[in-house]
Amino acid sequence: MDEKRLENILHRIADALERQAPPPRPDSDVDGTADAYVWQAEQDRLEPIEEVNRVDIALLKGIERQRETLLENTRRFAKGLPANNALLWGARGMGKSSLVKAVHATVNADVQATNGAPLVLIEIHREDIPSLPRLLARLRETDRRMILFCDDLSFDGQDASYKSLKAVLEGGIEGRPKNVVFYATSNRRHLMPREMIENERSTAINPAESVEEKVSLSDRFGLWLGFHACDQDTFFDIVEDYARHFGIEIGRDDLRAQANEWSMARGARSGRVAWQFIQDLAGRSGRSID
Repeated sequence: MDEKRLENILHRIADALERQAPPPRPDSDVDGTADAYVWQAEQDRLEPIEEVNRVDIALLKGIERQRETLLENTRRFAKGLPANNALLWGARGMGKSSLVKAVHATVNADVQATNGAPLVLIEIHREDIPSLPRLLARLRETDRRMILFCDDLSFDGQDASYKSLKAVLEGGIEGRPKNVVFYATSNRRHLMPREMIENERSTAINPAESVEEKVSLSDRFGLWLGFHACDQDTFFDIVEDYARHFGIEIGRDDLRAQANEWSMARGARSGRVAWQFIQDLAGRSGRSID
């Protein structure tokens, strides 16, 4: 095969591959029109979210104190006033991540009513925490105020990425950008299992210092908001509010009996279990809950 013919074949192959390859996705930035993004660490880009999956803040029952505390902290932040990083910890399914998203929507509604600049909500996945310094360096370049949100944050085994998070939150040379506040949810108060802390205590040369190194990560959050499993009355209140909100017509006693049976089958009472029950009830009743 002569050189000219080989060159033509290679050009045709290259053209065919280029036609099959998807066009490069434009780099997204928080200076756009969206007010919610997901950080894609591998692609080094912010993916805009057109519609955030969230519930109305009025439907979050049994967590009134936590709701008001986080709402007030976020309102101060939106006004450019000092605000704390927040750790929402505790029982599963009690509305920790739902509260963060609902507070973001509520504060933005207030801000937009006064023609202010809306807050940006940026979600970073747990596995992308090592890329946090890179993301914050990027966010530091904009004037928009942003809530950086990590759902289900925890550390296990020999995972050392917690050190980069600790440095970014408060201890690094640059520190946290003034236009960014960090909200995280976790089932653990100290973000790591007790056995991991106990193991450090038993094997370290200086046990106290080793344990303090790990526990001190939680201290970087100025707000600790605890969420606990709800009692039966609160569970019924949540279910009744959902049924009323979505217009599901059912007698109070019947609703409570079915909700109680559902929670006993699940072995738990929580906002999540109540929502799953309402979805089942709405489906059986032929009603939409969009």
